[in-house]
Amino acid sequence: MSASLKDLGRYAALPWHCLQLLTHAKSFENNPVLGSARLNAMGLHVQRRQMAMSMAAMRRRALASKLNPAELASFEEQGFFVRENALPAEQFAALRAELGDLRSTGWEMRQGKAVTRRVSLDQDVLAQNPATAAFIADRGVRDLISYASSNTGGITYQLQSIVIDAVNADEDPQTRLHADTFHPTAKAWLFLDDVADDQGPFSYVPGSHRLTPERLAWEYRQSLGAARSPEQMHREGSFRIYEHELAGLGLPPPRRFSVPANTLVVADTSGFHARCPSLRPSHRVEIYASLRRNPFIPWRGAHLFALPWIANHHMRWDIRLKRMMGFDKRTHWRFIEQLNAYEKPFI
Repeated sequence: MSASLKDLGRYAALPWHCLQLLTHAKSFENNPVLGSARLNAMGLHVQRRQMAMSMAAMRRRALASKLNPAELASFEEQGFFVRENALPAEQFAALRAELGDLRSTGWEMRQGKAVTRRVSLDQDVLAQNPATAAFIADRGVRDLISYASSNTGGITYQLQSIVIDAVNADEDPQTRLHADTFHPTAKAWLFLDDVADDQGPFSYVPGSHRLTPERLAWEYRQSLGAARSPEQMHREGSFRIYEHELAGLGLPPPRRFSVPANTLVVADTSGFHARCPSLRPSHRVEIYASLRRNPFIPWRGAHLFALPWIANHHMRWDIRLKRMMGFDKRTHWRFIEQLNAYEKPFI
């Protein structure tokens, strides 16, 4: 393609790139407006970041009354919720038995020594697994996820396995402290197994969800060269940070979540977090939930993925669509027709 045709293509796409400023688009590499060093020097990224946080704060004020005041105060300070013995022992035992036997459609991805496996917990699965369905319907848990995300509706739930082996020594990018994106977004884990400190536990930097002047200045500096960063995830808008840099932002070291089974953790993953490096082979299983929405919409919920029929089945339809379009051949994720959370990886 000639240079003139490339230029024409860039100009034709410019309106779309500009419209993405008002969405959750985050890639500095794929959007020349978001990635413009000149515009970011003028404050584009930090102003977008501030606006998203202001909108999130407004939505959270409307959600706060649903939470326990002590849990709410802890979240505001730390950026996460933690509940040990999250479920009654009888329900947890039943849930764990159901999911230990489950075989269903899923995906696997390898990143260095780590294999991530996910199985959709959609309505077809839940209809056969009542203890799991009761957890996913739990209004109190949903309220925690909604508050962390500053949104409601359309929470996705999956059965997730993290399998660490010693075969592949490549670096796992999830072990580097990072923020998922530029606005509040929620991830949650109900751990079905004990997580030992040497088994790659989740870690989170307390207070890093707050947009302090130090954090905003750091975001500004990152935005200037993000589109040209040698690190792919940084270019894609998931900023990485080294642990020794935290003190300069007034932040403490990460907290490591080596926790017993039946612990629930819900975090705002716009704060810095990572999976700690595992020091030995391990295999843990958890229910994983996530909620990420357009940060610039003032209302809560009332979006496509919150509609009951789509919310109950959209993960399965997402798998079918990606297979039909060949996405599973162009990404790190690989489709597996039938798998169990506790079996060995297929990839």
